[in-house]
Amino acid sequence: MEVKQSIPNIGLPKKHGLYDPKFEKDNCGIGFIASIKGEKSHEIVQKGLMILQNLSHRGATGCDETTGDGAGIMIQIPHEFFKKKCEELNIDLPGEGEYAVGMMFLPRESD
Repeated sequence: MEVKQSIPNIGLPKKHGLYDPKFEKDNCGIGFIASIKGEKSHEIVQKGLMILQNLSHRGATGCDETTGDGAGIMIQIPHEFFKKKCEELNIDLPGEGEYAVGMMFLPRESD
C-alpha cells in the first residue's frame, strides 16, 4: 500500500467555547474508521489495517522494543465465535453486549 502525504498545516481554530488552542500538542499517530450505520464488514477491518500501516509514528511501529507500544487494531467482540467456544468449554457466556474482553501483557519472568 502506498503511504499518503500528510495534510498541510492550515493553522489552529480560534479559541471558542471550551476549546482553547493553547492546549494543543503533537501526539502519536492514531486512526479511526467505523460504519456510521453500525454495519459489520471485513472491509472496515481492511481499512483499519491500512490506517495502521500508514501511520509512521508509534501507531504502526514497534518503537519500544522492550515492552511494545500497543500497535494494532481494536475490533468488535466476535460474539458468535466466543459463544461457540464457550459452549465447547462449558462456560456460561453472558449475552451479546453484556460482557467485555481484556488483554494484558504480563512479564514472562515467574517472579
